[in-house]
Amino acid sequence: MPTRRAFVSFATAAAAVVATPAFAVGGLVDLELVDRGTNETLPVYTQRGNAWVAGRPGSRYAVRLVNRSGARVMVVLSVDGVNAVTGETAATNQSGYVLAPYQSTEITGWRKSLTEAAAFYFTSLPDSYAARTDRPDNVGVIGVAVFRERPRELELREREFSRRSLDKAEQPAQTGRAADAATAAAPSAEAAKSAGALRDERLGTGHGEREYAPTSYTSFERASDRPAEVVRLRYDSYDRLLASGIVRPRRAPLVPEPFPVFVPDPKG
Repeated sequence: MPTRRAFVSFATAAAAVVATPAFAVGGLVDLELVDRGTNETLPVYTQRGNAWVAGRPGSRYAVRLVNRSGARVMVVLSVDGVNAVTGETAATNQSGYVLAPYQSTEITGWRKSLTEAAAFYFTSLPDSYAARTDRPDNVGVIGVAVFRERPRELELREREFSRRSLDKAEQPAQTGRAADAATAAAPSAEAAKSAGALRDERLGTGHGEREYAPTSYTSFERASDRPAEVVRLRYDSYDRLLASGIVRPRRAPLVPEPFPVFVPDPKG
C-alpha cells in the first residue's frame, strides 16, 4: 500500500479535549464548526439522522477536529465536496491532515501553501468556492474520512517479504493503485433551471483572504483503504433551517407583570 503525502496542522497545540455532544459529531474524531468572530462552537441540530449547524452569512468559521484516540489518525477533509487541502473533487483516497493522539486542531481555510490558507466563510451558493469552480452539487456539507495508521512492525515485515519475493522472481510486480477518476456528474440543464433561485439561497463556503496557517509534510501509512469512520455535518442559514423545521424557535417564558396597563373584562 503506497504512502500518501499528508499534512500536520499546528493551528492548535495537542491537547486532550472532551467535546460537548450537542456541539460535535463523530466518534473516533469529533467534528465541530467554530464561529471565528465570536469564538463560539456552533450548536448541532439533528433531524432524521442528519446533523446540521446554522451558519451566519459573511462570518468566518473554522473546522475543529479532535482526535479522541491514543494513536495517530489521518483526516481527509471535504468542504462542499472539495478537498480542503488539494482543491480536488473530494475522494477518500486523497491527502489530508494527520492528528497526533488526543490532538485538537482548527482548520481555518483552503490550503494554499505550507504557510497560508484562504479563510472559510459562510456565503451564498453562487459565491461559494465550489460553485465558482463549477462544482455546486455538494454545497452545504462538511465531511471527514478518518483513517487509522498501519502498525510500523507489520509494515516492516511486509516490506521484507516483498524484497525477498522480488529477488526470487527477478522482476517487480506492479504495485500501487489507480487514481479514482470518478467525478460528480454535472446537473442537466432542466434540473438546473428547476432548482433556480431556491438553490441559490443555500449557504455555501467562500474562498476568503489568505492568512497565516502553518503546516508541514509528514508520512502516514493507512491501515486500510477504507476509512475507519466517515463523519458528515450539514449546514445552512438559520432562516432556512427554521423554515424546514430543523430548528425550532424557543418561546420566551411568560413573565407575570404586577401592574398591567389596563384591567381586561372577565370571560364568560
